[in-house]
Amino acid sequence: MDKLKILLAEDHETVREGIKLIIESQNDMEVVGEAGDGREAIRLAEELKPDIVLMDVSMPGLNGLLATAKLKRTMPDIKILTLTRHTDEAYLQELLQAGISGYVLKQSASAELLRAIRAVASGGKYLDPAITGKVFDGYTEKLGKLRGETLGASLSGRESETLRLIALGYSNKEIAEQFDISVKTIEAHNANAQQKLHLKSRKDIISYAILQGWMQDN
Repeated sequence: MDKLKILLAEDHETVREGIKLIIESQNDMEVVGEAGDGREAIRLAEELKPDIVLMDVSMPGLNGLLATAKLKRTMPDIKILTLTRHTDEAYLQELLQAGISGYVLKQSASAELLRAIRAVASGGKYLDPAITGKVFDGYTEKLGKLRGETLGASLSGRESETLRLIALGYSNKEIAEQFDISVKTIEAHNANAQQKLHLKSRKDIISYAILQGWMQDN
C-alpha cells in the first residue's frame, strides 16, 4: 500500500519534530519534506508533489494563509490542512476562502490530527470539532459593525504596519526586530491603534485587516 506523502510546514523545530513522530508512527503515512516558513513550503510542495501539506498558520516571512493562497493558484488540486493554536473565526473564514481542506488545532489530541489527515486525503473536508460551531456565527454582522466603527479613523504609518504584521501572525518581538525599535514601542503603537479603531482583541485586529485587504498577497 502506498503511503500518504505529507509535507510538514512549521517554523518551530520542536513542534515540527513532535508532529513528525506522530505521523510516522502510522503505517500509511510518511513525512516527505519539512519547511520552516511559507516560501520554503511552496518550493518543496512544487518539488515533492505531496498528497497533503500540513501548514502552520503563523510562520515568519510568508504566513500560512498567504502560502496557501499561492499554492492553490499554482497547484489547485493540492490538499492543505491548516494547523494552528488560534480559533479566530475571521482567520478561519479567510483560510477557507484560500482553499484549505481542513483546520486542526495544535492543542487537540494527536488522534484528531490523524483523523483530519485521513479525512482530507480521502477528498473530504475537516474542521476541528472544537471550533466547528463557531465558523460563521456572526461573522458578517461583526465585519459590518467593525466597518462602521473604524470608518474615518486615522492611523500613523507605523501603527498601520504594526497592526498588519500582528494580523499576519508576527509577535511583538519579531515586529520590533524588523523595525529596529523596542518591544515597548511596538506595544504602544498597537495600543494606540486599537484605541483609535475601537478594537478590543486580536480577533478584531484580524477582522480589521481583512477589511483593509491586508490578508491578501498583493
